[in-house]
Amino acid sequence: MFNWKESITTYTVQTTERMMKQLKRVCMTALAAGAITLAAGSAAYADGSELTTVYYVYMDDEYIGTVSDKNLIEEKVKKQLESLENEYSDLDAILKSQVSFVPEQVFAANANTYDEETADKIKSSLAIKAEASTIVIDGKQIAYLADEKQAEEVLKQIKLNYVSDALLRAVEVNKASSEPLPALEVNQTRVVDVSFTENVSVSAESITPDELMTVKEAVTLLKKGTLEDKKYKVKEGDVLGSIAGAYDLTTKKLLELNPELKEDSVLDIGQQLNVTVLKPYVDVVVEKEALRKEKIDYEKEVIEDSSMFKGDTKVKQEGKEGSRNVTYAITEQNGKQTAKEEVNEEIIAEPVKHIVVKGTKVIPSRGDGSFVWPASGGYVSSKLGYRWGKLHKGIDIARPSNRTIKAADNGIVVSAGWDGGYGNKIIIDHQNGYRTVYAHLDSMSVSSGQTVQKGSGIGVMGSTGHSTGIHLHFELYKNGSLQDPLNYVR
Repeated sequence: MFNWKESITTYTVQTTERMMKQLKRVCMTALAAGAITLAAGSAAYADGSELTTVYYVYMDDEYIGTVSDKNLIEEKVKKQLESLENEYSDLDAILKSQVSFVPEQVFAANANTYDEETADKIKSSLAIKAEASTIVIDGKQIAYLADEKQAEEVLKQIKLNYVSDALLRAVEVNKASSEPLPALEVNQTRVVDVSFTENVSVSAESITPDELMTVKEAVTLLKKGTLEDKKYKVKEGDVLGSIAGAYDLTTKKLLELNPELKEDSVLDIGQQLNVTVLKPYVDVVVEKEALRKEKIDYEKEVIEDSSMFKGDTKVKQEGKEGSRNVTYAITEQNGKQTAKEEVNEEIIAEPVKHIVVKGTKVIPSRGDGSFVWPASGGYVSSKLGYRWGKLHKGIDIARPSNRTIKAADNGIVVSAGWDGGYGNKIIIDHQNGYRTVYAHLDSMSVSSGQTVQKGSGIGVMGSTGHSTGIHLHFELYKNGSLQDPLNYVR
């Protein structure tokens, strides 16, 4: 209901001292005219002259005009109030202007009144104020709502941009309760508070009715905000389009903000551009707490062992990840995470260190001139010499106890790969004038350039290339000359 706290008219012949002084000035002409009329004596009465009442109209002690009928003014005021009542049916408003009348009897012939002019002045001068609930942000009045409920709804709608209605209600219930919150479950996140960074309050204020906003209008205003001057310093790789996009501006708008620029302008690193943007009146801060189960990486330790050759390693202890439950305090502002702090930790399982033993013993690349048998046992199935009219350049070793092929002496692998009739073949240079050849291998475990130790495994016996069965073809050279291996191997 349009509740007007009105005090429209006051009927009195007793006025304040200030009003009386004003009244005397206004009435001097009328009184003078009356005196002249009275001086005419019986002639005036003979003409049938008689007294009539005029009304001097005041608004808040200020003289407005003179009317012949106070009802004229009352009707004007009434119609204006009814019009406002129809437009603002739910508004609680106050008529701030005090309209009063001072009656005066004058001779009818001398009654000078200005009914329409005075009524129009009253209409335009009426001070009508509405009782509204005002949203105040950092001491500045921003939006006016019909009542406190609507003002609170505006603030709620702003918060609902970042949390659901159910979450917001839960936060309010929890804050009002004296009971502690239940413990978080693993991988659960809970909103503990939703607030504004600014100092926001709701107060009662008197406003003109046209300043009133709907909830929707006020929400739009608070979200849109006000212009904030902002500068951007150009970095390497920046172009107008990328800078504009970063601040939700079009390139055209960015050029308007920086009239010294054109679309084809070359930007200088360090150059400052105006990127003035709208800043919302309020920033919404959402405080959360989250419980997460996380793995704990195991440490790695390497232990050196001088009894193992360099390049050789073995795992002494397998590493194993641990686990922990971590509670985080998370802060989000306008939907973006601004802080994440670890506030509690519970170790579920300690990690197990991964330990590797690494050899440091250097393998000599130079042979000592003595050669070991290159297989695990076996016998010589074919010796060096001519057979089938062709020189057999080495010895063949067959039927070993296992098929591992060994380096006959220390040295460096010259080649390890396929070589026609030899099949898979390895050549080792013993760095002392000697070279050995290992052929028909099923597989090879060394590569070119690798240093090998006497007796170490270099491959597996096979029957690749031109071969009549599984065996090792072994050759030995001294300073490039073919030698009989049986004269050297032990």
